[in-house]
Amino acid sequence: MTKQFASHADTEEKQVSFVKLGDGLYAYTAEGDPNTGVIIGDDSVMVIDTQATPIMAQDVIRRIREITDKPIKHVVMSHYHAVRVLGASAYNAEHIYASRHTYELIKERGQQDYESEVGRFPRLFQGVDSVPGLTWPTIVFETRLTLFMGEREVQLIHVGRGHTKGDTIVWLPKEKVMFAGDLVEFGATPYTGDAYHEHWPTTLDALLEFDPQKLVPGRGEALQSPQECRSAIEGTRSFLADMYGSVKAGKAAGKSLSECYAETYATLKPKYGHWVIFDHCLPFDITRCYDEAGGEHPDPRIWTAQRDNEMWHSLQDVVSTQ
Repeated sequence: MTKQFASHADTEEKQVSFVKLGDGLYAYTAEGDPNTGVIIGDDSVMVIDTQATPIMAQDVIRRIREITDKPIKHVVMSHYHAVRVLGASAYNAEHIYASRHTYELIKERGQQDYESEVGRFPRLFQGVDSVPGLTWPTIVFETRLTLFMGEREVQLIHVGRGHTKGDTIVWLPKEKVMFAGDLVEFGATPYTGDAYHEHWPTTLDALLEFDPQKLVPGRGEALQSPQECRSAIEGTRSFLADMYGSVKAGKAAGKSLSECYAETYATLKPKYGHWVIFDHCLPFDITRCYDEAGGEHPDPRIWTAQRDNEMWHSLQDVVSTQ
């Protein structure tokens, strides 16, 4: 019998937390499911990553409304993946912000990504029928955009390639709080199927230079101290180095994707196997590593529902992911 995606067995609802990071700063987290950030300014509210559907976004809105009645004027896409952005319509925001590279990804592969992600991880798309279509930014920036929400300064910064080519962090320079998107994970396996493994470690080094005092990762609990922030950034970097180093060495030695997958899975499992979505991510991650190693595919290939299934089933006899 053909095995389903590992994520199809993940049906348990997660406990949501709405954690205060500081005055008007909140993290919406759910035990390793995608996070959402909230910034309350003097005159309006900003939401960073919207949840996957308008139905799911309603829970974020409910929690915001328990704190403030200020209008939600700003939505930020930390990068383009359907699970992060398709709930945007629920907020009725005046502006939706994204980096130019993120905008390009929507044009290039937005619909394919939508269909691919819904098929991979159906639990994360509750009420998918409520999605009106792709989410498009209304304001696109190159590398940096500074907003003032009254007296509160908020910087949107495309630091470099990593999880995708368009990753954006949201940085509050006065408070030294960072919303990092999926550039940083904590207790959760990085998904790297659309990543730039050659660039990502350098981008993480740049994040360390900000010296964040608090940080909201893409997945995992909000980090409330400089030590926790550093640990999460360095932990993400270590995972990437261990995985990409293993695949790169295997490919250089002439090994097949299946051989590299089996070896790398066995190498990573003892150290990272307890991280959320480990078995779900590894086939996609290692396939992208293999493509990138040696320069064969410097840019990620587009994932489609068909490619997802072909890749997944070709690797399932190599190692058990149950």
